[in-house]
Amino acid sequence: MSRLATPIRKNDNVLVITGKDRGKRGRVLKVDPDRNRLIVEGANVIKRHTRPNPQRNIKGGIVERESSLHASNVQLVCPECGAQTRIGHKILGDGRKVRICRKCEGVVDK
Repeated sequence: MSRLATPIRKNDNVLVITGKDRGKRGRVLKVDPDRNRLIVEGANVIKRHTRPNPQRNIKGGIVERESSLHASNVQLVCPECGAQTRIGHKILGDGRKVRICRKCEGVVDK
């Protein structure tokens, strides 16, 4: 399967724009480019019933954890202007290709 080019990367701050967690902001914990999905901290929390497993030191009960969201349901939050934005690309003078904010033209990459 081909990789889909999602402009959102791990540790980016994003805003959920649709679904039951609309309006929540969080950090991207994991990106799955093959399925174009990502896990956002504090968003799309599900309850998982787990069986105890003493060998793996897992206690049983109901565990809450984040489930994945489709990348189209989130938008990047610009670290400079703080607004939700689309992502553009720009080649700097030293030859690096960086992601930029479409609103303030600020560089998103560190």
